[in-house]
Amino acid sequence: MILDLFKLDQRVALVTGASRGLGRAMALGLAQAGADIACVSRSGDDASLKAEVEALGRRFAGFKVELGDPQQRVGLVQKVSAVLGRVDILVNNAGSGTRFPPEEYPDHEWRDLLEVHLNTAFDLSQQAAGPMLERGRGKIINIGSVMSFEGGLNIPAYAAAKHALAGLTKSLAVAWSSRGINVNCIAPGYFETNMASSLKYHPVRGQQILDRIPAGRWGMPEELQGLVVYLASDASNYMHGSIVPIDGGWLAR
Repeated sequence: MILDLFKLDQRVALVTGASRGLGRAMALGLAQAGADIACVSRSGDDASLKAEVEALGRRFAGFKVELGDPQQRVGLVQKVSAVLGRVDILVNNAGSGTRFPPEEYPDHEWRDLLEVHLNTAFDLSQQAAGPMLERGRGKIINIGSVMSFEGGLNIPAYAAAKHALAGLTKSLAVAWSSRGINVNCIAPGYFETNMASSLKYHPVRGQQILDRIPAGRWGMPEELQGLVVYLASDASNYMHGSIVPIDGGWLAR
């Protein structure tokens, strides 16, 4: 039956940045589909997510990690596996954004942002790939952005990182698709999260963004759940190296 292909029972999903926002919503969607959840977050504030995941009858493990520090990433997938048995699904979601005119962009902000968005995604993908290749199956889902296709305004580091993440997705897919690992990328548009509230409610920019979204509204984090479950499930087994926008029609405009 087709719906059986979407079930994630007996699988373990590691989601970075899962304690809030889009990551939290995606982690809950994966849990609702049957997966156990490993939440990696900088704050470690994952008690409410843990309660919701466990209420679904799934296992949960939280890891407080500063992903921008390469030393704290060492052996992370192995640590998750020691608690939950293995990692079947990796969702590289963690990230942040800073906004400066390019001519004023601070070097340390540039380096820090690329470390979290890009270097972390490659590092954890490498860590996860070894056991996945041994088993001959695995799902890696990178979280890009519509800025994987566009330049944005005063976000040179973010745009560069998201473009690079799209390229990394394609490169890893070419290398690993014949060996059982699916690597794909979700490219969200403008979604309602605490991190995005300053932009949404900006007196000028907020209305400009809303006016351009054909759907006439910002997305809700829960609206990512169907896509992340699809990419994590057997329903997407022939999907490799795709960058999938979910943006209310933003890129179609």
